[in-house]
Amino acid sequence: MARFRCSVCNFIYDEKNEGKKFAVLSDSWTCPVCGAPKSAFVPEGVSKVDESITTNVAEKIIEQLVAFGVKHVFGIPGDSNLPLVNAIRENEKIDFILTRHEETAAFIASAHGKITGKLGVCMSIAGPGATNLITGLMDSATDRSPVLALVGQIAEVYLGSEAFQEIDQITLFRPFAEYAETIARSNQAIKLTMMAAKYALKKPGVAVLSCPTDVLVDKLDDKIIQPEKRLFKSNVISTDEEIQKAADLINKCTRPVVFGGWGSRYAGKLLIDLSEKLKAPIATTSRVKGVVHETHKYAVGVLGSIGTKYSAMAIRECDLIIIIGSGFRQANLVPSNVKILQIDHDPTRIGKTFDVDVGLIGDGKLILEKLLPLVEVKQENNDFLSHVFKMKQEHMAELELEAKDLSVPINPGYVIQSMRRILEKDAIICVDVGDHTYHFYKKFICEGHKTYLNANMASMGFALPASIAAKINYPERQVICLASDGGFAMLMADFTTTVRENLNIVVVLFHDCVLKNIKKELIRDGYPIYGVEFPNPNFAEFARSCGGFGIRVETPDKMDDALQQALSSGKPSIVEVMSDPNKMAASTKRVD
Repeated sequence: MARFRCSVCNFIYDEKNEGKKFAVLSDSWTCPVCGAPKSAFVPEGVSKVDESITTNVAEKIIEQLVAFGVKHVFGIPGDSNLPLVNAIRENEKIDFILTRHEETAAFIASAHGKITGKLGVCMSIAGPGATNLITGLMDSATDRSPVLALVGQIAEVYLGSEAFQEIDQITLFRPFAEYAETIARSNQAIKLTMMAAKYALKKPGVAVLSCPTDVLVDKLDDKIIQPEKRLFKSNVISTDEEIQKAADLINKCTRPVVFGGWGSRYAGKLLIDLSEKLKAPIATTSRVKGVVHETHKYAVGVLGSIGTKYSAMAIRECDLIIIIGSGFRQANLVPSNVKILQIDHDPTRIGKTFDVDVGLIGDGKLILEKLLPLVEVKQENNDFLSHVFKMKQEHMAELELEAKDLSVPINPGYVIQSMRRILEKDAIICVDVGDHTYHFYKKFICEGHKTYLNANMASMGFALPASIAAKINYPERQVICLASDGGFAMLMADFTTTVRENLNIVVVLFHDCVLKNIKKELIRDGYPIYGVEFPNPNFAEFARSCGGFGIRVETPDKMDDALQQALSSGKPSIVEVMSDPNKMAASTKRVD
């Protein structure tokens, strides 16, 4: 016979004393002491398992994730998470995608969140599996992508006994996670899964559930929570008076610049509309390169260290910057007398590092929809725009020259222009960290292309996992992984994952046997060249040995054809470009 405790007043319903099983009581039955409903009672002490229950905790967690719309879980199986893996196997609405490394799994989940705005889910075992997730999860935390990590844990009964692979997972993840909890009892599973999803989607950011393996196999038949009953999105927006104040500031200025950040990623047309009404240049952060077609008259490309000189000139000579959805870390480019209008859904980011004349709280798209009708049409300021346009034209002329540069070894800039010629306008380009990042963001002109990178952590190795996420979500579109030999080699084993999953991404790989970004920094700071060179395998042969398509390009005249072959092969591909190790993107010289 079992005992059940009222979680409101602690009254104990003892089946032995009452002479009736708790389970057979009517759903309308209430606590005789405080009137709490039957659902407020929890089992007290150890009771016999109800043999009629056929589902366990792991199966219910996965069922709940399916209700949230999750279709894939990325990771590596092992002793401490096998109940979860088996639950995925038995559920026809979700798939487990095996990766070679947990870092890859976390990067894929984070990239999924960036690409779709929906919850990405990764999984690991206890101990080293958990620690291997951290770099990918830090991408989620710093780039604000919604990710849930299901982390296997040793059996709860052994926690605290220095058991094999035991680590304090909550302490490990909590410094950067929005939510981190252990599912210590079976009746916590559904609620904690729901809470983890809510917190991951709220910021967005990282949520972690530590899952002891003995709890995962406990019987559970709790009802699944319906998302529409628990997950809600806030559309908080500044008042009409504040928006009018912003419009008044815009209408008084004569040299405005529009600056779009991640918070404007769904507002490309509105950015154009605002720019055309104000005759104002549009600059963007690297994260939203492509949200505005960069062939547009007023587009000036990316602002910042990997951006264009003419975007910096526009900022330097303007009298108002309209910042939409960015913390604007480029504040050191702004003269002291420039007015600032900043729009962000997170009020802590407004005025975070500089004074703001008007701050508007809310989604960038919603704010722009209300702001645009209040803004007056301006005439072009030729004194302001002529300098910017002249520098932009000079830059385009430089790109034309690079498109014709047939020097050997291959100029990385030539590769970028080859991609411009060959790729479809809706291609997705996932960019790794390295010297090639500068070449791409300065020299590739987006005309509908989507781009993704590891922006705030700038971690090498991101591009291949991101390409996997992109191809899973958009199988009909061309997906390019743009990487150097240094970054790609960190997680290159997961190229086999693309082969196994039939994901025909194309890796454009710069092979130069050197960490060129670090080499630039050594030269800049006056150090000898040391510790940055390495031997490489033949990456094209590696691709073929994995079951993909591989081609090595040693002269620029073969580049276009190689890229076409890879795109039409129908296989995961590596286009290995033997690039010039001494041709480096410009770097700022340190002033002592």
